[in-house]
Amino acid sequence: MEIHMAHENLNILVLLREVNDPRPPARLMTRGAGISDRGLRRIPNPADLTALEQAIILKERLGAKVTALAVGPGRLDDHLRLAASLGADRCIRFHDHCAGGGDPLADARVLAGIIAILSPSLVFGGNRLADRGDDPVPALAAALRGIPCLSAVTGITLKGEGVEAVRKADRGGRQRVASGLPATVLFAEEPLSRYPDTDAVAASLGARIEKWTLADLGIPFHQVGALGAALPLASYATPRQDPVRVATPDANLPAFQRIISLLSGGIKAREGRQHELGADATAERIWQILKEEGVAT
Repeated sequence: MEIHMAHENLNILVLLREVNDPRPPARLMTRGAGISDRGLRRIPNPADLTALEQAIILKERLGAKVTALAVGPGRLDDHLRLAASLGADRCIRFHDHCAGGGDPLADARVLAGIIAILSPSLVFGGNRLADRGDDPVPALAAALRGIPCLSAVTGITLKGEGVEAVRKADRGGRQRVASGLPATVLFAEEPLSRYPDTDAVAASLGARIEKWTLADLGIPFHQVGALGAALPLASYATPRQDPVRVATPDANLPAFQRIISLLSGGIKAREGRQHELGADATAERIWQILKEEGVAT
């Protein structure tokens, strides 16, 4: 990271999100009509830790103020204590039961409300979530606040009253883009170069973590959570518990048939039956099959 000139009163808000560790012994279990997360380890999103490290570097070089933000239940306090041990000046956790069950737009309203109160010069976060891929919430929050968003960033340069960023492009290319302040910068995951020492970890146990709710943001409850979602959840299905083992396709079959057999997921093709009936009998038989399959009542 290159710094061309000092920036006074530089405030950086770093978003820390929680993800499920995909490494063993992670396992997915069904319980009744839902999916149990028992056995899944929760860790800070690695790309968010990259963003936190970049913010700490700016603090060391420019004296910037770093605020760590987590949105979720009390277990996220551990992630905020990690941020405090690395050098974050302020830790905030937002949690409100009314904000649960929302879609990215509803969640973005919460983040946009926090940004409006804190008025940071830069909002840092990871470009992707380790277990779910792209997360549109930071970009939507930036759009709601009318500030630019730079994604897939590998390095930044502060120049004058703005910021320049090098971001990943297609086919391994790199792009250099510029923006004024304030701005949202989403970093690509990079290997970490620093870890907290024992004394910093011990000191972080007593770090003050501010608890915010919707009342602190002044956002009506019907604009967030399930009520404020533009894409409400209609239904979901659990994975097949006992899939059928797929046999190795016959090598004499055409390639496309072998591929279909391998990608069938254990669903065996239904046995074909041929009927030679008259027109009326055929219509009656089709109607009977539809009733048997539950298509027609």
